[in-house]
Amino acid sequence: MAIHFQRIIPAKQILRRILPSAESTNVPKGHVPVYVGETQKKRFVIPISYLKHPSFQNLLSQAAEEFGFDHPLGGLTIPCREEAFIDLTCRLDCS
Repeated sequence: MAIHFQRIIPAKQILRRILPSAESTNVPKGHVPVYVGETQKKRFVIPISYLKHPSFQNLLSQAAEEFGFDHPLGGLTIPCREEAFIDLTCRLDCS
């Protein structure tokens, strides 16, 4: 029986790759733009603090597997249903 450890992506590594393009999109200080959706991408602006949360790290791992670190939309691209993303961010807001 093998144990699978998910790769944790350091938040600083993610931010270094997306912030130059994020700076030109009027994102408030302490926030980062993300594009969420399976086919049609919708833009959200989230607090940087979300990037360190284990549940959000899981989404980031999935995004890295599917998209790598090339995000042509100018923010992180997260391949999940919009409803699942909103549910996660609501839970993070409440905690």
